[in-house]
Amino acid sequence: MSDRQNQYNIGLDKTPANYVPLSPLSFLARSAAVYPDHVGTVYEDRSFTWAQTHERCKRFASYLAGKGIGVGDTVAAMLPNIPAMNEAHFAVPMTGAVLNALNIRLDAPSIAFQLDHGGAKIILVDPEFSGVITDALARMSGPKPFVIDVDDAAFEGGKRIGEIEYEAAVAQGDPNFAAITPSDEWDAIALSYTSGTTGNPKGVVTHHRGAYLNAVSNILAGNLGQHPVYLWTLPMFHCNGWCFPWTIAAAAGINVCLRKVEPTKIFELIRQRGVTHMCGAPIVYNTLINAPDAPKGNAAHRVVGLIAGAAPPVAVLEGAESIGIKLTHVYGLTEVYGPASVCAEQPGWDDLPAAERARMKRRQGVPYPLEESVTVIDPQTMQEVPRDGETIGEVMFRGNIVMKGYLKNPKATREAFEGGWFHTGDLGVLDQQGYVTIKDRSKDIIISGGENVSSVEVEDILYKHPAVLFAAVVAKPDPKWGEVPCAFVELKDGASASEADIIAFCRTHLSGFKTPKAVVFGPIPKTSTGKIQKFLLRNEVGSAKAISA
Repeated sequence: MSDRQNQYNIGLDKTPANYVPLSPLSFLARSAAVYPDHVGTVYEDRSFTWAQTHERCKRFASYLAGKGIGVGDTVAAMLPNIPAMNEAHFAVPMTGAVLNALNIRLDAPSIAFQLDHGGAKIILVDPEFSGVITDALARMSGPKPFVIDVDDAAFEGGKRIGEIEYEAAVAQGDPNFAAITPSDEWDAIALSYTSGTTGNPKGVVTHHRGAYLNAVSNILAGNLGQHPVYLWTLPMFHCNGWCFPWTIAAAAGINVCLRKVEPTKIFELIRQRGVTHMCGAPIVYNTLINAPDAPKGNAAHRVVGLIAGAAPPVAVLEGAESIGIKLTHVYGLTEVYGPASVCAEQPGWDDLPAAERARMKRRQGVPYPLEESVTVIDPQTMQEVPRDGETIGEVMFRGNIVMKGYLKNPKATREAFEGGWFHTGDLGVLDQQGYVTIKDRSKDIIISGGENVSSVEVEDILYKHPAVLFAAVVAKPDPKWGEVPCAFVELKDGASASEADIIAFCRTHLSGFKTPKAVVFGPIPKTSTGKIQKFLLRNEVGSAKAISA
């Protein structure tokens, strides 16, 4: 074929009529045109239709463009799950710029690093975070960004530190602003920083193509259909809310915004707004399950929930069903736009006993509908491991829903893509059906007397104890065995248990070498997205792994 022309290419070229680079910006324009009067966003006593949302985004994009923001620039946002945060996911890329959604739990030095590293020219700030942003700006080594305040009547306190308020900026913008569509779908749309435990975090650069495809994959994997009512329990700063700002626009749904996770408020919104879908980490669902006012049985409103992370405890999957939430497990990382694999449900699972059904549904699963592949590979040979459910390898992704790379870090980018796959650093196995199950992070595996102990497996048992609310297991140095499991346990309100109780309970379910040899009681440190910060726990017990965490 190389010696002659391909007849299917002769005179058949890409033109504006038959080729448009993929961008999630098209979802907003379509919903505004097709469903202009449908409510697209609700928050407290405010609501916006899709036509109004589209106009607000164009107005703010126009304002940004007037401030000199354009292709290749960075606009940061330090906002909770309020309408302005959702609108920023469209308004910023409408100018050709890149959105850097900041983790609202970060300290000033971390924020200063990210603003410097990403070169943010403008930052949107909620009054709740005015103090930490003021501190961060003072710590910056480079040019400071222009600050736009985003007032919120639902929050009392804080102060304005910017030069204009968001609504005033929106009002100044042109409602007929012509959005800049990407000339190449490979163009960057967002910058997100990994939650590095030591040293500086890496800046993950994602593109319009991946955001578009993952947004559609969310609809397919989460069974959203058209016009879902989506409750924002997942932070929008976390992997751009797993691409759900774009997903809900594609599905012409309703964004039910929520400033912070409060069980009573969540149950109220689910009932009042008719919520159909939500997302979150296991900690969010566990908090809802154990809330004193959680509706049970027929009183519970039926909601489809996506849950992500390492294998969620069986107790969480079963408990969610008891309060009306049917969970689907998804898995991913910042580098793959949030979730990029799903435990795709098979016919007959609903007929299984609850414990068996939960066991099937806690796997990380198979590729997202529009992701090419997720599998478990031996990192030495770069060959897929046997599908025996036992041979451990590294979980790896390949496809269009994978980042461009790390900003200004070619070495880390090369290492992440070595061998033509994205290396997650998670250890897992493949079963006969080709479903991935994570056994641990490479740094979290406990090697006791030469035997591998999965912290995830031990945590799953701990969650079955009736007094345990949250649990985490890390390696503790041991003079005889090298390492032994150490459990950190946060008890439910009003519950009690001793170290002996917890160890005895585990011993009835686990082999001796897997049973925790020590139990520490008290609040467990967590990130704003609900992930338990194991590196802090490793530091507490003096694990050698804490050094490289």
